[in-house]
Amino acid sequence: MQFRDLKKQYEVLKEDIDKAMLDVAASSAYISGPQVKELEKELAEYVGVKHCISCANGTDALTLALMAWGVKPGDAVFVPDFTFFSSAEVVSFEGATPVFVDVDADTFNMDPEDLERKIEETIKAGILTPKAIITVDLFGLPANYPAIRAIADRHGLPILEDSAQGFGGAIEGQRDCSFGDIATTSFFPAKPLGCYGDGGACFTDNDEWAALMDSYRVHGKGTFKYDNVRIGMNSRLDTLQAAILQVKLKAFADYELVDVNKAAVEYTKRLDGVVETPVMPHGFYSSWAPYTIKLADKQQRDGLQAHLKEAGIPSMVYYPIPMHKETAYKDMNVKDSSCPVATHLCDVVLSLPMHPYITVEQIDEICKEVKKYLGK
Repeated sequence: MQFRDLKKQYEVLKEDIDKAMLDVAASSAYISGPQVKELEKELAEYVGVKHCISCANGTDALTLALMAWGVKPGDAVFVPDFTFFSSAEVVSFEGATPVFVDVDADTFNMDPEDLERKIEETIKAGILTPKAIITVDLFGLPANYPAIRAIADRHGLPILEDSAQGFGGAIEGQRDCSFGDIATTSFFPAKPLGCYGDGGACFTDNDEWAALMDSYRVHGKGTFKYDNVRIGMNSRLDTLQAAILQVKLKAFADYELVDVNKAAVEYTKRLDGVVETPVMPHGFYSSWAPYTIKLADKQQRDGLQAHLKEAGIPSMVYYPIPMHKETAYKDMNVKDSSCPVATHLCDVVLSLPMHPYITVEQIDEICKEVKKYLGK
């Protein structure tokens, strides 16, 4: 059994993906081929924004956004404490300081109340200048944008939506990657929309920021390739990856997103009352990057993971360490009491196999083993 069955996906899409890859090889347009611009147009239309700027990976996408906003040393950027390292790493890379915000115990996403508290504490301390908020659409579920937008507007802060796991999610029909002033996603193979290597993209309605990110991703280019008007980076999406993503985006929009939501329903039917199953707020729609349950404590979580492994069922712990306890941030001396929910979640979450091609029989097998271990 696969945690995310990319082999099965390839079998289903093989004919179209093989043709897309061979077309790129035949054209020899390996860098900045026509498929890149075509994909950017398709992605922007799917999300519902004016601009999509593709790049080499999701981390670079976040960096391009912060560069466009001029984030610098002395700035504070507010980041959820329960997420992958890159969401804060990019802040530090610009010389700014990440301020860790606790998360909601049910949705795993940024807690708006703690966000406002951390912003006010930062302003009162007077050492750092609040500059931006990075939200994360964790595990496929959009963050609480209605509440976070109100806070951002009150304090005059832009929102950078890190939707590396959230592409395809929605709130009241509005799709992920359209909630932030700039939004980003990742095309890492295991993401809801993944390529066959690394890739990423930025989304925005702002013409100026789009132009800056387009420049920064190609060495700070100006009017042509050798007119470098600013210090940039080398972060282009390969044509081969763009061609693969064109095929996979069609499948994603046509049926994969629907099917992964059906799989989530089947999981919840079987596990409701057995473990704490994922919470879906009214009006929200998830792309289910993984299906993540909560156990009673770390001992029970680790025991269940070991039991599943013995049964040939893969599982993952996202994430075993809260951001503030990462070795790279130990000198910040952030106490666990600053983000108690994130600290607790790291001990109790477990993600189960999840993808559009998972069968009801496989879900039955997984849930049977969960119940067996828990004696239910």
